[in-house]
Amino acid sequence: MNDWFAHHLLGLPELASTNGQAVDDLMVYLHWLMLVLFVGWIIYFGYVLWRFNAVRSQKADYHGSKSKIPSYIELLIVGIEAVLLVGVAVPIWAKNVDHFPKPEESTVIQIMAQQFAWNARYPGVDGKFGRQDMKLIASDNVFGVDPTDPAGKDDVQVLNEIHVVVNKPVLIYLSSKDVIHSMKLVAMRITQDAIPGLRIPCTFTPTKIGRYQIECAQLCGNGHAAMAGGFIIVQSQTDFEAWLKSKSGSAAPASFE
Repeated sequence: MNDWFAHHLLGLPELASTNGQAVDDLMVYLHWLMLVLFVGWIIYFGYVLWRFNAVRSQKADYHGSKSKIPSYIELLIVGIEAVLLVGVAVPIWAKNVDHFPKPEESTVIQIMAQQFAWNARYPGVDGKFGRQDMKLIASDNVFGVDPTDPAGKDDVQVLNEIHVVVNKPVLIYLSSKDVIHSMKLVAMRITQDAIPGLRIPCTFTPTKIGRYQIECAQLCGNGHAAMAGGFIIVQSQTDFEAWLKSKSGSAAPASFE
């Protein structure tokens, strides 16, 4: 029922992650509540027009209604909203920020947002990130990769095209090179601010092979719209490994200005 309501009436975009189902369910619950309130208020408005029209109420009643029903209804609505907040919304948020998958069981990616693109860095075929140093950060080395560290020789760095494995948790460490950005993956139901100086973890598990757009949900400058030029590519484990191997050693691509 929720899926039918979400996609046929609300027109929600395609869902391609496991964690996104809870987000969709919350939106459906909220819209059901708004629909009930909307119909209820329309019925009440019609009743008031009929009950207190000039023909039926030729003389004003200065005492007004003494019924307790409106107060009970208001308390009921507040109770429902509290249940949605405390029982549904907060647990969804808590799960997303407190329970991260183990790195060894995930596709681990470092993402550095910048005006106006998405840089992504993967450990190479050895599964280890090379050493990083903030002093080494430059326009052509946004992650501060230490070129002398052998572990980083096979690391992979790409621009605007982020590959992940279907049905495998993705663990992203997100930061920004310049201003505050916000990585929004609509199909994955994930939005996370990218803040300079912080490396913020976020996670999702993709369920459908395909190509999904990355958007920036924070106005970040004149070229803000160009941030929509990034994509998440969900593929099989075999295809991902082949892609990673083909890119291995590209830890310092040309800078994006």
